[in-house]
Amino acid sequence: MNKISGLKIGEMAPEFTAIDIYEKNYLLSNALLKGEVVLIFIRGQWCPFCNKHLKEIQESLLLIYKKGASVVVVSPEKSEFIKKTIEKTGAEFTILYDEDHTVAKAYDVLFKPKAVLRIVYNVIMGAQLKESHSDDSEQLAVPATFIISKDGKIKWRQFNTNYMKRSQVSDILQNLT
Repeated sequence: MNKISGLKIGEMAPEFTAIDIYEKNYLLSNALLKGEVVLIFIRGQWCPFCNKHLKEIQESLLLIYKKGASVVVVSPEKSEFIKKTIEKTGAEFTILYDEDHTVAKAYDVLFKPKAVLRIVYNVIMGAQLKESHSDDSEQLAVPATFIISKDGKIKWRQFNTNYMKRSQVSDILQNLT
């Protein structure tokens, strides 16, 4: 795996804009005007660990909202594939298309899986990485979670290159203001 480590606690969260499934622009700074942002990176609708994690987030969404925070998920997949994620998870929060992996690069979570894993993802799991992404690089994001405070700083993160290790809702809630 490439040498990636994700942005650290205390660092400024890079501003970004991306589009949702309705072709609406999402701007991080606008969301921060309303409260803290829970930013989650996923690999795609083909990933059972991503889907399980998003279902858990959805089940606790009201608890996150009660803390004054919002949830935004960043996916490398185009809109038609994000719609599959929503169908599989019941997600009622914003999921953004990370065209050209711009957001994943900015947050230092982008990597290229080994060739054998790309074959497993594409052939066995049906990921269609070249077709579902904006390019044919077959890169993915580490499924990291960042809590961004209203002042734009990262106040908490979960970053683990083991895709099976995800943020826990209890940790997210504990670290929201």
